[in-house]
Amino acid sequence: MSNHWKVNANRAPDMPVRRCAMDQMIPGNSPRMQDLKQLVELVAPNDSPALILGETGTGKELVAQALHKMSGRRGAFVAINCAAIPAELLEGELFGHEKGAFTGADRSRAGLFEAAQGGTLFLDEIGDMPLAMQAKLLRVLETRQVRRLGGHAMIDVDFRLVAATHRGLPAMVQQGSFRQDLYFRLAVFPLVVPSLAERPGDMPLILDRLLAEICPADRAALRPTFDTSALRALAAHDWPGNIRELRAVVCRAVALFPGRTVTAQTLEHNLLTFTAPGSETPSLSLAEDTASDADIGPFDRALVGCGGLDLRIHIRDIEIAAIEAALRRSRGCVSSAADLLHLRRTTLIEKMKKYGIHAKI
Repeated sequence: MSNHWKVNANRAPDMPVRRCAMDQMIPGNSPRMQDLKQLVELVAPNDSPALILGETGTGKELVAQALHKMSGRRGAFVAINCAAIPAELLEGELFGHEKGAFTGADRSRAGLFEAAQGGTLFLDEIGDMPLAMQAKLLRVLETRQVRRLGGHAMIDVDFRLVAATHRGLPAMVQQGSFRQDLYFRLAVFPLVVPSLAERPGDMPLILDRLLAEICPADRAALRPTFDTSALRALAAHDWPGNIRELRAVVCRAVALFPGRTVTAQTLEHNLLTFTAPGSETPSLSLAEDTASDADIGPFDRALVGCGGLDLRIHIRDIEIAAIEAALRRSRGCVSSAADLLHLRRTTLIEKMKKYGIHAKI
C-alpha cells in the first residue's frame, strides 16, 4: 500500500501559501476562523483524506475548495452530494461504466474517481452514503484503483479525498450505520467549520461577500446598505440555517430594498420573515390611542408608531452601546470596562464574543 502521507509530485512548483488568498476563499477573521484557516494551510499539501464537519449551510464546500486550491494539485476539483444521488446510481457516478454494462449504456463513461485524477474529489454529505458503497469507497482508498461497472481492467487513480457531513459520524458508527474503518480512514484531518452564530464578528465580511455575489459590479446600484442596528440584529440572530439562511435574507433585501438602507426594524419585519414593506402590524389609530400626550413617553411612541417594539433587540442594542462606551472610556482595557459596568471580567468577555465586539484603544 502506498504511503499517502507523502507530498504528491503532481503539484505546481513553488506554490506560495498566502493568507490573503485564503481570506478571499473563506471570509472571516474571528479567532475560530483564523484557527480553521491555519489548519487548512497546514494540511492542504498532504495527500491524506480530510473530513470537514459542521452544521448545514456553514460553508463546508468553500473549505474543501480552499484545501484543493492551496494543495497545488493540477487536477480538477470534482464534487458530488452523496445525499442527492439515489443509492442505486451512486456507484455508477463514482466508478463509471463500460459500454453495455446495463441497458442504455451505449458508450463507456469514466466515473468521478477518474475525473478527479491529479485533483481532489469532494464527497459532500458522506454520512448519507449507503453502507455497501462505504465498503467500496474504503477499498478504493486502500488500493488506489477502480474498476468501472461492467469492466474487468483495474484503473489506477490519483486523487485527494475530502469529505464533509453535518451528521455525528461517531454516533453513527456506534449505531452501525457508518463503517468504523472508513471513519478512521477519513478522519485523518478533521476540520470543524463553526456555525454563523459562533462567529458574529464575521457578519460584515460575509455580508459584503454575499452582496457582491448577488449584485455584481454591473448591478452594484441595487445593493442595499445595512446600518449599524441591522448589523447588530444580524449578529444576534440564531441563524439555524447558517450562511445559506443569511444568503436568503440578503436576496430578500436586494428584492425589497434595492439601493436603500436596511435597519433592524426592516430586517425583523420584512427580511427574517418574508413580508412586503408596509404590511407590518398596523399602528394604533388616534381613536384607539387613549393616552394623553403627557402620558406618552419614548417607549409609548415606539410601541404605537412602529407596529410594536422588539424588546430583545432594544435591550441588546442598549447593552452593546454600553459595552462599547465602557471600552472607549477605559481605552480598551477590558478589566476597567468590566468595573465600570459592574460586571465580572469573564462575563464581559463572553458578552463581547457574543456581540462580536473587539477592544480597541
